[in-house]
Amino acid sequence: MPDRATLHTAVERLAGRLRSLPQRRLQAGAAAEGLELARWLASQAQSLEFPGREPYVVPDDGIFVVGDQLAVAGHELNAALEAGPEGGAAVLTEALERVARAAKAVG
Repeated sequence: MPDRATLHTAVERLAGRLRSLPQRRLQAGAAAEGLELARWLASQAQSLEFPGREPYVVPDDGIFVVGDQLAVAGHELNAALEAGPEGGAAVLTEALERVARAAKAVG
């Protein structure tokens, strides 16, 4: 059964990878992949913490900060999952799958 530590490790690994990529790789789609994932993670965290409220969207602040945005979004989701909300296990499972897909796409 997946746990939050697994998600934390996977997100941190991918965030570190994004931080270390050269500009051309980030521009070729790696940054967009990371931003899409960060937005999804943040949206899920907000939905768990503030049900019924429209989630804020992570802004596109450029290719060089997407690794940090991903790390923050992953941290926020882990914090939201720590409270043990209903549906949290399904969100965790999907988050792990999305992180794995993004990591494969980024390379």
